Amino acid sequence: MMDQLAGGNFNRISKDRRSNIPFFCLYHIGIKSGRRVGERRLKWNKLNYVDRYPGHLMLCIIAILMLSSLDAHLTLNILSRGGEELNWFMLAAMNESIEKFIGVKLALTGLAIVLLTIHHDMQYWWRLRVRHMLYLTLTGYVGLIGYEIILLS
Repeated sequence: MMDQLAGGNFNRISKDRRSNIPFFCLYHIGIKSGRRVGERRLKWNKLNYVDRYPGHLMLCIIAILMLSSLDAHLTLNILSRGGEELNWFMLAAMNESIEKFIGVKLALTGLAIVLLTIHHDMQYWWRLRVRHMLYLTLTGYVGLIGYEIILLS
């Protein structure tokens, strides 16, 4: 028996069973958890904070901030063409000054993104995590920018 274990080459000739990972996979955005995230490794009710965040999450955060500033610019263009602001909080900031409107909008968006990013791996409902809220926010901003562009044309 020891001779068989010491030989070691009897199983190494077989074909590698691992498959290649495709360019885009549901594992990358956290929708499909797979075997890497199991009950023994991830306790959903325990806070797990990290210092470095995944690249796809950072790309999402930067895109949200850029779309938020574009939203402020397009909102000001719509208002200059005769539109009206429906958000009473932003209307109050806009009545003070345009700089205050842009500062409050970007500050509130940035604060929300920071809080969601810190808790990005927390599970809040069934299998949905907080990072999915960031992806939904990004999708919402893309839809909002599209709607504002349609209003301006």
